[in-house]
Amino acid sequence: MITLLDAFHWSQLLQPQYYIENGGLWLLLFVVFAETGLFFGFFLPGDSLLFVAGIYSAPLAAQIFASDNEWLNLFIIFSFISAAGIFGNYVGYQIGNKVGPAMYDWKENIFFKKKYLVQAQNFYEKHGGRAIVIARFIPIVRTFAPIVAGIVKMDKAKFTYFNVVGCLAWVASMLCAGHFLQAYVLNQFQFDLKKHLEIIVLVIVFVTTAPVIFQVIKHRAQK
Repeated sequence: MITLLDAFHWSQLLQPQYYIENGGLWLLLFVVFAETGLFFGFFLPGDSLLFVAGIYSAPLAAQIFASDNEWLNLFIIFSFISAAGIFGNYVGYQIGNKVGPAMYDWKENIFFKKKYLVQAQNFYEKHGGRAIVIARFIPIVRTFAPIVAGIVKMDKAKFTYFNVVGCLAWVASMLCAGHFLQAYVLNQFQFDLKKHLEIIVLVIVFVTTAPVIFQVIKHRAQK
């Protein structure tokens, strides 16, 4: 008899559908919370997870309240995911505020990479408070931006404003993109995105990480 643990492989942690199929909404909320504020959550899926959550909005929302109304389903998961993302960033801010400076002296390991912290700080210095909003749409930077905001002692009220605005925009855009793209292609072309999630996820990862890769290449070329 093969158990879930026997079938598990570490690569599945990078696959958004794994969390939805094996943990549902509650595991999804934890992943969003960890990926948006805990330094060890940088490797977890973010954009692709929300995109896939939009595709599975009905069964996810049914864990709270079963409904045939697609807007209600989207609103339910939007509300819960937004709360998780806002709280995650707040925790990251508090970590940076309390122990942030000491993190630059931490020994690197599989759960902590100092270079990501430095990248987030450079990003914050370039964009200021807007970095909290923009970072929501950039993998890795999204995780460390609130920590850097805490390190530089960003005004809490200002941080809260950018945190809420950025999270609501990020969650709404990703969920709606997944939900309505699935509905459109299924209706127009009878093409079910659920059967091709691996390709969809790869495209999302490429699109969201391309700006980061470009900046790294540009930075090295200027040296």
